[in-house]
Amino acid sequence: KDAPRARLVTMNVAKPKAPLKEIVAQTADTLVGASLVGKRMIVAYLGDAKSEAELRELDGTLVNAIKLPDIGSAAGFGGKGGDAETFYAFSSFATPATIYRLNTDTGATDVFAKPNVPFDPAKFSTDQVFYPSKDGTKIPMFLVRRKDSSGPAPALLYGYGGFNSSVTPAFNATRLAWVEQGGVLASANLRGGGEYGKAWHDAGRLNNKQNVFDDFIAAGEYLISSGVTAKGKLAIEGRSNGGLLVGAVVNQRPDLFAAALPAVGVMDMLRVNRFTAGRYWVDDYGDPGKEADWKVLRAYSPYHNVRSGTDYPAILVTTADTDDRVVPGHSFKYAAALQAARIGDKPHLIR
Repeated sequence: KDAPRARLVTMNVAKPKAPLKEIVAQTADTLVGASLVGKRMIVAYLGDAKSEAELRELDGTLVNAIKLPDIGSAAGFGGKGGDAETFYAFSSFATPATIYRLNTDTGATDVFAKPNVPFDPAKFSTDQVFYPSKDGTKIPMFLVRRKDSSGPAPALLYGYGGFNSSVTPAFNATRLAWVEQGGVLASANLRGGGEYGKAWHDAGRLNNKQNVFDDFIAAGEYLISSGVTAKGKLAIEGRSNGGLLVGAVVNQRPDLFAAALPAVGVMDMLRVNRFTAGRYWVDDYGDPGKEADWKVLRAYSPYHNVRSGTDYPAILVTTADTDDRVVPGHSFKYAAALQAARIGDKPHLIR
């Protein structure tokens, strides 16, 4: 109520019509949870797409920020009144989930359980940068690389940008193997996600969907212009709505990318509501049965905008014959359109 990024209030349950009393006001960051532990509260935020947490008194007064180990994602912080102890899990791009114990009376934190892994997380670094999109909006992006890496390196850029879903730091062994071999992992927090609340989501859906593609293209341009990678060394990846993202930006800027990995993508935007779960997605995409929405969808639909006469990057489309959300026909049709078009000699395959 009156806070799209959420705030914390108290109410008198015996007088439900009485005014709410605000104890933690809305901030620029998105409030994602609060819990009562012992005699204090833990308030959790998504601050620029990464986890942040604060220890507060019951009246909302700030005690201190909870120092997390690195840029990453924290979950848990559950507990009960009268017991000062809580536990939370923390993970990052280079660190699998580690469990920490926190005493809310003293603020003391220690490791409770830590996985034994055959690599050294300290050899990797995670940085966050902010780059301008086409309309000037600043977009956050995480960069993960080996600390001893230098010069333009092969880069894998990941994005999603839809359905109010936030892309936060997460451990992924396959992607870390890429970084371990000298590659850079870039994860962009595109509009359409939930990183900054309702306004950020709305800025990337329906008639504003092109903003998502502009944000992703601008991420690729930034990685090249800043020297993180170089032309011919940039690959992109996305799944589901992210597969749509990859298909759309390849059509719009085939010159920018060396390789593309659209997985289980939503590729035929004009029939998207006719199969399995597609009818539930009209809130984000629009309804192709309505003329105004159809025109917007037609302008970026990956299947309908494959352009002959332009060299495309190498593309590996992947899908699953048992996918009950994104029907495999999207990927089959898109791959067939790629293979039928005159788009150069690089491989354009489907698995």
